[in-house]
Amino acid sequence: MAEKVILICEECLSRNYTFKRNKLTNTERMVIKKFCKKCNKHTTHKETK
Repeated sequence: MAEKVILICEECLSRNYTFKRNKLTNTERMVIKKFCKKCNKHTTHKETK
């Protein structure tokens, strides 16, 4: 079953992106380099708890 996850910027701690992913097949936390609108640059975003 897919669950909604939120990605948070590691620099400014703003919650920018939401995804749906299957937690049964992907057990590790998602870490992606994406554009942060608040920082105005590409930063590392990771999944929140």
